[in-house]
Formats: sequence, structure tokens, C-alpha cells
Amino acid sequence: MSTASTTSSPQELACDIFCAVVDNFGDIGVCWRLARQLRAEHGWRMRLFVDDLAVFHALCPAVDASRARQEAAGVVIEHWREPAHAGETLQIADVVIEAFACEIPHAYIAAMARRETKPVWINLEYLSGEDWVADFHGRPSPHPRHALDKTFFFPGLGAGTGGVLKERGLDDARARFDAAAWWRERVGVERPDDASTVVSLFSYENPAVDALLAQWRDGASRIVLLVPEGRISGALARFFGVPKFAAGTSARAGALEAHALGFVEQPRFDELLWAADVNFVRGEDSFVRAQWARKPFVWHIYPQADDAHLPKLDAALAHYTRGLPPAAERAITRFWHAWNGAGVPDWADFWRHRRQLEARASQWADELARVGDLAGNLAAHVAARTGADRT
Repeated sequence: MSTASTTSSPQELACDIFCAVVDNFGDIGVCWRLARQLRAEHGWRMRLFVDDLAVFHALCPAVDASRARQEAAGVVIEHWREPAHAGETLQIADVVIEAFACEIPHAYIAAMARRETKPVWINLEYLSGEDWVADFHGRPSPHPRHALDKTFFFPGLGAGTGGVLKERGLDDARARFDAAAWWRERVGVERPDDASTVVSLFSYENPAVDALLAQWRDGASRIVLLVPEGRISGALARFFGVPKFAAGTSARAGALEAHALGFVEQPRFDELLWAADVNFVRGEDSFVRAQWARKPFVWHIYPQADDAHLPKLDAALAHYTRGLPPAAERAITRFWHAWNGAGVPDWADFWRHRRQLEARASQWADELARVGDLAGNLAAHVAARTGADRT
């Protein structure tokens, strides 16, 4: 394996992102969105190492899982075949992002240490709304053997954190969104009238779903459910008594009407959220997109052993419900907890606060935007570091 280094101007920085797909689409979803934004908005030359191209293909159909090296959306993609693999030619970038505590190749780290101008090394952490995040965001960590340090970069929901991903044109795209055309194209039916409540359901397997579906079925108001094909599809099939709830399937029971959609590719996921009145989302990437959609939402956080995820859930609730009337705050807290395994969801109690939740969703998006977007905050950090290093 040969060794080389890239040399870029500050406006044309080269960046490598290493991503290990642990489970679902969360890790690669965040990395792929970040890579595209750094390329499109900041002009960086991006290379993305991914160890599971099959999962990546589901998220981005342009990716060919059989190819070791390819390009999509202006980003070079390499199949990270094993922990030691770092490309056929070891080109050390100006910026190296180690996503979500994955272990980047030792040969790559050694080559980083040999580089005349040391790369800016970022350890990108998982998103959390917890207060301690601001205290640790931006802290350096020296390498035990090499003359290198990496900076812990924490996405977050409050001041002093790295913020979350948001493209510059997202709000304009939402304002231009044609909901009627979307319904005809993606669902094959006309957009429901204002007397109906449209719910998007993107979730992990969830024992609470049967009770919620029954409440929607037996309720007084029409519910139109949009379900991207995925891990919750089996529960819908059982509820409606059909062999499978695959893309194109529609079913009705009482006041509930449900439509199964194909897996929604990442650049069009926002449209699903914009088309609904309330969004059920899961993991990290769709959680962030739901906040920018300015609609009420319910978060199914990725479950961890010993309920380690619950403090993160409550921290997010503390940010999101700030300023709500007490009754609305209690209702959304109870509903989120029930959807995450603590109790039975009470849809009527939750949705009677619809108007307050809609107002808060819009207000919260404005508050979150003031933290700054993750890609922009990361680029500013790198600019400060490279400017100091190269003067």
C-alpha cells in the first residue's frame, strides 16, 4: 500500500469520513447527509468509507453494492472492507471524521502522524439533548502514541453544541412543496381533506402499535396513515389481517385508512414529513428531519441496554416542550414515554392539544436554528484550526 497526502487550499479541503453501519440506517444516514452537505455547501472534496454498501444502497439507490470505489452526489465512496482497509492508495485528507466511535485503520492513523500538516481529526458523536454535551463539545483528546489530537464534536439541541444537520435550502424547499402533487405521485390518491388527520409512521418494532392502531380505528375522526415499508410493516399486516403490508398496499378498518409506501430514499424523506399532520420518527436522522418539518412529532428513540436511552429521551422532551402549557407538556411527555415502552399511548389525550403542539413545533424549529447547523459549525471549527495551522 502506497502512502500519499492531499494538499488543498482552505476553500478546497479534502475530507474523509469513516462510517461503520452498526444497525438500521442511522449511522450511514447521518454520514451521507453530512458528506453531501459539506460537498455542496462548503466545497470540500469528500470521500466516504462505508463498511456495508448494501444498507447504503437502500438509502441511496445510486450506490452499487458490488463496487469497491464509486462516486455519488459528488462524493467518492469506498467500500471499507475490513478494519485495516483504508483505500488502495492511502491519501490522507485535511479533515478526518471518525463517525460514532468507529475505529479508523491504524495504518491510516500512522500516516496521519507522518503528514507534514496534521489533519484536523474529528470524533463525531451521537446526538443528545443532555446538558453535559455542551461541556464536552469541542474538547481535544491527544493520541497515546502519535503527535495527534482529535476533537470530540457533539451534535446537540442547545447552545454550545454542534447543532444538527440542516441544508441551506431546506426551508425554501418546504415552502415550495406541492402536497397535492405529492399525494398523487407517491400514494396514488388525492390529498385527504382537512377533516382528516394524516399520520406518518416510521418506527422500529413497537409493542405499543397495536393499541394505537385500535384507537385510530375506533376513533370519531378519520386517520390517514402513511407507512414507509420497513420494520413496522409486519405489525400493520397483522392488524389488518393481510399477508404483508408492502408498498402499494392500502387497508381500511373503522376510521383508520392506511397506505404502505416504498422505502423512502433520503433526499425525499422530508416530503413525507411535510405531507403529514403529525410524524412518528425513529433513530437520529429522521428525528432531526421531523424537527425541521415544523409539525408535531413523536420520537421512537433507539433502545439501549439498561434503559440508557431514556435520559436522552427526557432531555429532548425538556428542550422541545419548553414553554408549552402544563397540560400539553404532560400529554406529550406521557405519549412519548408510552411509545417508548412506559405505558399505553393515549391518542385522544395527546391530539386534543394539537394547536399548541403545532405552534410549539414551529417555534422550536426557530430556536434550534439559532444553535447553527452541524455542517456549518464543523466547517467553522475546521477553518479556525487550519487557519491557525497554515499561517
